[in-house]
Formats: sequence, C-alpha cells, structure tokens
Amino acid sequence: MADVIASNQYQATLARLANKLQSDLIDDQPAVIGISGAQGSGKSTLASALVQRLSSQGIAAATVSLDDYYLNKAHREQLALTVHPLLAGRGVPGSHNIQQAISDANAVLAGKPVSLPQFDKALDEPVAALPAQQYRLLIVEGWCLGIKAQSAAKLNLPVNALEAQQDEHAVWRGYVNSQLAGSYADYWRLLTPLIWLQAPDWDCVCRWRAKQEQQLWQRRGQGMNEHQLAHFMQTFERLTQASWQQLPAIADYTVRLDQQHTPTLLAAD
Repeated sequence: MADVIASNQYQATLARLANKLQSDLIDDQPAVIGISGAQGSGKSTLASALVQRLSSQGIAAATVSLDDYYLNKAHREQLALTVHPLLAGRGVPGSHNIQQAISDANAVLAGKPVSLPQFDKALDEPVAALPAQQYRLLIVEGWCLGIKAQSAAKLNLPVNALEAQQDEHAVWRGYVNSQLAGSYADYWRLLTPLIWLQAPDWDCVCRWRAKQEQQLWQRRGQGMNEHQLAHFMQTFERLTQASWQQLPAIADYTVRLDQQHTPTLLAAD
C-alpha cells in the first residue's frame, strides 16, 4: 500500500479529489464529508491524506472513523442476548453509537467544537475522546457509508453460509436492515459529498483484508486466524455486495481501484 501511495497515479488522484472537494465548499461553510469503501480499500489512508493536504492550505480539518463510534462490549453483549448472538461482534449497522455520530456531525455543521471519539480495537472498548475542537471539515470514513436498507425479498435470501446457518430466520440481518432504514439513513444524509472507493470484487476485498490481518500479526503478535477471519468477513458480505449495486447512483465521487489499489477518479470534471 505504501508503494501505491507514493505513486504518481495516487498523488494525482489525491490532488484532483482535494481540488474538487474545495470547489464544492460554499462560502467557507463547514461540511462533513464521507468516504465509503469495503474492508482494506484504503479509506483511512485517503482520509488522512486529504486532511493533511487540506490542513496545509489553512483549512481546519480532521478525520474520524465510523469504527470510533462502536458501542462498548457490554452494550453489544446485551444486544446479543436480547436480539441475536451475532450482534456481540463489531462492524454492522447497529453496533455503533450512531446518535453520537449524528450529534458530532451536526455540531461540526453548526460551527461548534466537537470531541471526536476513539475506539481501541485491541481492548474492544471506547477510550478517551480527543480534546474539543472546531473544524471546518470533518471527514468520516466507514465501510458501509451511504448503503440503503434492502427489501424483504432480498433479506430472505442468505448470501453465505453464516447467514444460512446462524441467521436462519433473518433476525440478525433484519435488525441490521432496520438500523439502516432508521438512524443510519439520517446520518448518511449529513455526509455531503460522499466519496466511494470502488473495489474490484468480493474476492479482492477478502484478500486485502487478509493482508491487513497479516500485518497486524507482524506488529502486535496477535489477530484472527484464517477461520476467524473467514467468519468475520461473512458478516460484511451482504452490504458490501449491496454497495456495488447502490453506490454508483449515490456517491458524488467514485474512485475505482484495481487489484493493486491503484486509484482512478471517475467523477467528471
């Protein structure tokens, strides 16, 4: 990934995207920008690069991940007991404090200081929020940003073995879908413009995520084994597949990625 970031293609795409975002800004009004993309697509890398570039031009900018809004472990375990066991895990809509995310976005849009949250995945718990600051631009990155709720007919058809075996009656995915139709849809409407990192296909996404896990093992000496990772990825498959169907018509800017993460900005000039 480091080689891709250093490439002329990546830097040229970054420059074009930053220029377009600046042209979208109206009369110095604050904005909350979304970056959506599958696991391992480079969302956090792009968000950080954009913040660095915009900050160098005197724009007060910051980035936060949807992951930083995860509910604490005890809250998710309660959902697992009362709704469905799969809700003990992190990731899907319903596992975030989405009301806090909405409140933070609205604070930025109103020109008010905000204390951005942080979540420690190793501890599986939220940690101390950042000091309150006022931002002109907040960039939110998350794997499911912009994705809409699905029809009952689509929900009834399992997309993988996990759904068929562990969610036979569509309780888990029904709960996730209801979250998408509710507060998450309210949040998505605040993210303007929306950038989508378009991965090539699901197999590629799984390879990218496996590479991330290998890097985690190298850095920390811990992580998921192959079986755990395969189970984990199945919880993301339904909505990732939906993103390829929905986001071409929703995203304001689409950045197409090839197998090596090389980006091409598809938005018209």
